[in-house]
Amino acid sequence: MAQAGENTSKHGGAGHRARLRKRLLEGGAEALADYEVLEYLLFAAIKQGDTKPVAKALIARFGSLSGVLNAEAGALTDVKGVGETSAAALKSVALAARRMARSEVSQKPVLGSWQALLDYLTIDMAHLTVERVRVLYLNAQNRLILDHHVGDGSIDEAAIHPREVIRRGLDIGATALILVHNHPSGNPEPSRADIQITNKIAEAGRLLGITVHDHVIVGRDGHSSLRAKGLI
Repeated sequence: MAQAGENTSKHGGAGHRARLRKRLLEGGAEALADYEVLEYLLFAAIKQGDTKPVAKALIARFGSLSGVLNAEAGALTDVKGVGETSAAALKSVALAARRMARSEVSQKPVLGSWQALLDYLTIDMAHLTVERVRVLYLNAQNRLILDHHVGDGSIDEAAIHPREVIRRGLDIGATALILVHNHPSGNPEPSRADIQITNKIAEAGRLLGITVHDHVIVGRDGHSSLRAKGLI
């Protein structure tokens, strides 16, 4: 029985749901439109009725499938027809996507699976509305040993201290690191502050035997690598 407040209107019923299921199973990755993917995800929470209006309302509210899956639970339940059960179903998909992407990164040397790293960072950070700073610490085989959330806020020495970043690496036996942060504006181009703090951390690392491989900036419009731009 659907949760109180969730859409329970009658629709083509089992026939429509069966057709979507058949297309999903037989048609490949592009078999369903984004709103149809949401329709199918909502089937588990909304046992009867038409989930298409709810799915389309979610796309209209959050702009995209990714926007829906990354939305806060409270924002999801503000949409008519979405209750806690539906919100939880959608959030579980976002969690699964992050864990799948993270497993691809953690099982291989990071520098040899760069695209997997970028995919993981994009899934995890591109949607954020605050600026978040992370340091990925690597061992001698360039495998990830710690994904450290440094803090939220602008990337400058008030938020991230070069000596503290390197000291943490020494404490856990890291030999290299990758700096990561996001730009909520969507534009991933590095600022002057991004470049300055990166070079200070790289200099501190050189003195103590920890290499800064890169600083990756993530935005909704893509990503930037300071190493690729010749800025490290």
